[in-house]
Amino acid sequence: MRHTLAALAALLLAAAVLLTGNGLQGSLLAVRANGEGFALIEIGLMMSAYFAGYVAGCRLIPAMVKDVGHIRTFTAMASIASAAALAHVLLIDATVWMVLRGITGFCFAGLAMVIESWINEKATNANRGRVLSIYRMVDLGSVTIGQLLLTLADPGAFALFAIVSILISMSLVPVALSTAPTPRPLQSVNLDLRRVYRISPQAAVGSVLTGLASSGFWALGPVFAQNLGNDTKLIAAYMGVTIVSAAAAQWPLGAISDRSDRRVLVLVVTVAAAGAGALLWTMADESPGWMLFGGALFGAFAISLFGMLLTQANDYAQPTEYVALNAGLLLLYGLGSIVGPLLASQSMQLFGTTALYA
Repeated sequence: MRHTLAALAALLLAAAVLLTGNGLQGSLLAVRANGEGFALIEIGLMMSAYFAGYVAGCRLIPAMVKDVGHIRTFTAMASIASAAALAHVLLIDATVWMVLRGITGFCFAGLAMVIESWINEKATNANRGRVLSIYRMVDLGSVTIGQLLLTLADPGAFALFAIVSILISMSLVPVALSTAPTPRPLQSVNLDLRRVYRISPQAAVGSVLTGLASSGFWALGPVFAQNLGNDTKLIAAYMGVTIVSAAAAQWPLGAISDRSDRRVLVLVVTVAAAGAGALLWTMADESPGWMLFGGALFGAFAISLFGMLLTQANDYAQPTEYVALNAGLLLLYGLGSIVGPLLASQSMQLFGTTALYA
C-alpha cells in the first residue's frame, strides 16, 4: 500500500492543485452568473455544456492518449483549461460562457481519464478501494479548498478567475517532473459501451443515474444556497461542508468495500443518499442549520457513489482496459450530467429553490 502511494505521490499532488482550481471555478461561475442576472435555465445550460464537452472528451481523448501518451495529453488539456478560465472575463455573455464551459469539460474529461487510469494501473484488487478512496479524498478535499477560496475576493472582479488559471497551470509541474513510471502505452482505444456494461452492469447504469442526480448540486448548489438568502461566507460553508463530508466518507467506505461485496455497499449508500436528498428538499429552507446538516449527509453518500462504482468496475477489467473502461464510465456519467442541471433548474423555477433536491 505504501509503495503504491509513493508511486502515485506526484500524480496526487497534481490532482490536488488541478481540482482546487476547478472547484473554485464551478462555484465562482454559478455565483457570478447569478449576480449578472443570468436566468436559472442559462446557468443550468452552462453546466450541461460542461458535461457535453466532458462526453466529447471521453469519446475523443483516448485516441490522443494512444498517439502522444499520458503526460503530453495531460499537459495539453491543462493548458487549454487554464486559458478557458481567463477567457470568461473577456466577455460576460451566457452563450460565450456555455461554449467555454464545453471546452473546459472536454479538457477535464481528459485530465480525469489520465489520472484515474494511471491510479488504477498502480492499484491491485486487494487495495483498489483504499487507493481510490485516497484519490477521492484528495479530489473532494481540493474542491472544498476551492469553495473556500471564493471568499478571498469579490466574485464580480478579475482576481478569482486569475487564481483559477494559475492553479490549473501549476498542476502541470508535478506531472512534468515526476520520475514515477508512466502507464503502459495503449494498444486499443475502442470505446465499447457494451463491453463496459458486460464488465459491470451496475457501474454502467449507476454512472448514468449518479450523474443525473449529482450534477444538479455541482451546477446549482451555490445558487441554491444564495437564493435561500445566505451571504457568500455561508454559501461557501454549505458547499464546503457538503464536499468535506464526502471526502471524510471516502476512507471508511473504501476500507469497507475492500472487505465486502461492493455491489451491496453501493445499494446501501444509494438509499442513504436518497434520504439525504429528501431531507434537503423538505427542510433546507427552515434554517441554515438544516441546510448544512442535509448537505453533510448528501455529500457523504451521494457524492461518494461514482467513485465506488469506478472501483467496483475496475475489479473486473484487464489492465489494458483501464483507460477505455474509465472513459466509458465517465462518458455515461457525463450523459446523465447533461440532463441533470436542466431538470434541476426547471424544478427550481417551477417549484421553488429546495426542489433542486427533489
